[in-house]
Amino acid sequence: MRERVVLWEDDAVLAVDKPYGLSVMGERHDTDLITMAADDGESLQWVNRIDKVTSGVVLLAKTKAAHAELTRRFAKRTVDKSYLAICRPGGFATEATIDLPLLTAGSGRVRVAAERGDIRFDEAAARWHADGDLLPRKNYPSTTECRALWDDGDDVVVLAHPVTGRRHQIRVHLAWVGHTIVGDPLFRPKSAPPAPRCHLHSLALSLDGPNGRIDVRAEPDAGFWDPVAGRLDPRELLQAV
Repeated sequence: MRERVVLWEDDAVLAVDKPYGLSVMGERHDTDLITMAADDGESLQWVNRIDKVTSGVVLLAKTKAAHAELTRRFAKRTVDKSYLAICRPGGFATEATIDLPLLTAGSGRVRVAAERGDIRFDEAAARWHADGDLLPRKNYPSTTECRALWDDGDDVVVLAHPVTGRRHQIRVHLAWVGHTIVGDPLFRPKSAPPAPRCHLHSLALSLDGPNGRIDVRAEPDAGFWDPVAGRLDPRELLQAV
């Protein structure tokens, strides 16, 4: 499997294209990237961790020194991150910033730290924000910059750049502004059957690594485009990204 998923590596860093449905590490999953590497005699530490249901670029460190350096870069927000999401419904603003703080509810679910009715879109600033008091619980400022790459009114392909890196940030932000990612199990009605997959993909990462600049990109597999099949040309769309 290693040969199929490795995007880039040197003596300190490994970048892989994680398939959807595979965890980066542990948490009661049957297997994960870190365990699979250990089973093959390779000791790795995750640097950026994407959800099990999200596919795409994951950065792994081969040494403790590399891990410390790379995690500092993520903490200082000096990493450029790009995600693709297929959302419903369409009608998305061409370019917009989602500036909504997040909190973890008592159930353990991540949510916006405001009531839905207080979320507003400022057309002049192209920005979603909370217009009113935040919920009286510890919250974390969270910002996602978005651009609609394609939109037919029914579905929209969003290019998302998370400025902050909160758990489930892109998934929660898009859902709470009315454009839920297709197949996202966090927002599936209890009566609905599970979807084949969640259509969120980590497209690219750019940052300074221990041995120089790291620029990696993983284009989605064909199945990622199933919700919009026959309505757009993925190759043409990705040429503009």
